[in-house]
Amino acid sequence: MSAPAFWCIGPQQGAIRPGSLGEGVLVETLFSGISRGTERLVFTGGVPQSEYGRMRGPAQEGAFPFPVKYGYCAVGRICEGPRMGQIVFALHPHQTAFRLPDSALADVPDDVPAGRAVLAANMETALNLLWDSGASAGDRIAVIGAGVLGALTGYLAARMPGADVTLVDPNPARAALAARLGCAYAAPDAGPRECDIVFHLSATAAGLRLALDVAGQEATIVEGSWHGAGETPLPLGGAFHSRRLRLVSSQVGQLPPARLPRWTYARRMAKALALLADPALDALISGESEFHAMPARYGAILSDPDTLCHRIRYHPV
Repeated sequence: MSAPAFWCIGPQQGAIRPGSLGEGVLVETLFSGISRGTERLVFTGGVPQSEYGRMRGPAQEGAFPFPVKYGYCAVGRICEGPRMGQIVFALHPHQTAFRLPDSALADVPDDVPAGRAVLAANMETALNLLWDSGASAGDRIAVIGAGVLGALTGYLAARMPGADVTLVDPNPARAALAARLGCAYAAPDAGPRECDIVFHLSATAAGLRLALDVAGQEATIVEGSWHGAGETPLPLGGAFHSRRLRLVSSQVGQLPPARLPRWTYARRMAKALALLADPALDALISGESEFHAMPARYGAILSDPDTLCHRIRYHPV
């Protein structure tokens, strides 16, 4: 049993090919979201060989580098059984229909539109980043890199009482987005200094150097970018030592140790979905395409610096 799916078949080459339907509850896909940073690494063949196992996504088919069926932001409608009609989010590649165990399907709350729920995986990561940072009320916080993950991290941080949160990005168009999400905006050469917490989410060496530069004495820098293959040069002399800075890696694949006694992955995903009820988050959907157009459009979507979350539509809603 199979359904049409989008495959990366070579460096910057995509095609619609049959994908395994899988086993479990049948879901027809309504929308999926393109996670630009990670999917660009996959599409260009930039996943390091050492990370092939850890980068493998749920329901992935094929193997890195190519051909591979990859993605993890799917929203669909259950179309059989006692929960028929329920809208769910699933970590699944771009495919018109699929089957997964019921435990792998997270119910989308009634006050979250299906088209916005494609942001759930990014919101889940942003929540984990905030936990790992130790950020608190009143902190001065810089978020370097205002892509979807950076914007959502800033959005969550800005809701802490008295927090002063700035999205730092070279694209001036991000100023309007920052205002919509309750954050300030600054270009890289005009951002806040002496920050309590810095989130680095630009996936660039320049961004990480800037994070070290704007952090205050004994501040925490959370590295949430995925840099892919190659090396990222970083000046670890000077301010890094004299200011006793703390560089923390954060990745959504693990729950923070302090939360493990109480939190499960299902609880975290349910909370991420509930946090998507705010209509202001629709500003993160920067475009939409039909599924059948993916082979022709995918490369341009990934290479466009203005892309935030590009949504793929499958069936009329």
